[in-house]
Amino acid sequence: METGQLKLLKETLDDIKHQNGVEFWYGREIFQILGYSNWDNFKPVIERAKNACKNSGGEESEHFIDQVLVNKESGKEYNDVKLTRFACYLIAINGDTKKEEIAFAQAYFITQTRKIELLQQNMNNLQRIDSREKLKITEKDFSDMLYARGVDGQGIGTIRAKGDKALFGGENTSDIKNRLGIPKKTPLADHLPNITLKAKDFATAMTSENARKKNLTGEETITKEHVSNNESVRRVLVEGGIYPEKLPIEENVKEIEKKHRKELKEMRLKHQKELKEASIQKNERVED
Repeated sequence: METGQLKLLKETLDDIKHQNGVEFWYGREIFQILGYSNWDNFKPVIERAKNACKNSGGEESEHFIDQVLVNKESGKEYNDVKLTRFACYLIAINGDTKKEEIAFAQAYFITQTRKIELLQQNMNNLQRIDSREKLKITEKDFSDMLYARGVDGQGIGTIRAKGDKALFGGENTSDIKNRLGIPKKTPLADHLPNITLKAKDFATAMTSENARKKNLTGEETITKEHVSNNESVRRVLVEGGIYPEKLPIEENVKEIEKKHRKELKEMRLKHQKELKEASIQKNERVED
C-alpha cells in the first residue's frame, strides 16, 4: 500500500472517531473504509469479532454496544453498533486479510501513533506474523503428508533443506544463517521478510498438492517435486528482480509477537482507564 493511501486511510479513521470519555467508532461509518461494499457482508465480521472478544476474556457488552439511531435526513431509525478501539482491532483481525484496508486497520487500531512510518512498519510486522503462522500450518501439513507417503523424520529434513537450497539459489540453510549471523538454533523462517515467507509457503503447498494429486511416494520422488516447485517460485521472484538470498534479514518474528501482545495489553488497559475516568466524571456531574 502506497504511503499516500495509508495517510488518507489514517486521516479518514481519525476524522470519524467519536469521543465521550472513551474513544469509539460506529460500525456503519467504518465498514466501507475497511473494504466492504455493504453492511450485510460486514455484519458476520462483527459477530466473529464478538466471539473473539469473549474467547479472550473480554466483556462483549463493553466493546460492542448496539445502537438504534435516527437518520437526520429521512427521520428513519436504523441499527448500528458502537465499537471501541479493541473491538475495531478484533474486527480487523477477523476480517478479510486479502484486503489491504484490513491489513492497515490491524496496525492502525493497535498502534497509537500519528506517524505514518511507524504505522507502515507495524503493518509490515503484523503481515509477517500472519505469513509466518501460515507457513507453520503449511509445513505441518507437508510433514504429515510426507510421513503418510513413506518418508521418515530425517528424510523430511532433507527434502525441506533441498527445497530451501533451490529457492535461495544454491545456498543451504546453514550457509545463509552463517552469512547473516542468525543463531543455529533459530529457525531461518523467523528472520525472513514477508515476500520470502510467502514464497516458501507457496512452494511447500504446491508440493503437498502435487504429491497427493500425482500419488507420489518416497523421499527421492518427492524431493524432485519439491526442488522443482521451489525453482519455479524462484524464477518468478528473479524475473521481478527479487533474489531471496540477497534480501536483508528481518527482526525475529517471535520478538515482534511479544511487542504485539504488549501493545494489545496496553490498548485494553487504556480502555479500562478511560471507562473508569468517564464513570467518575459522570458521577461528579450527577452530584453537582
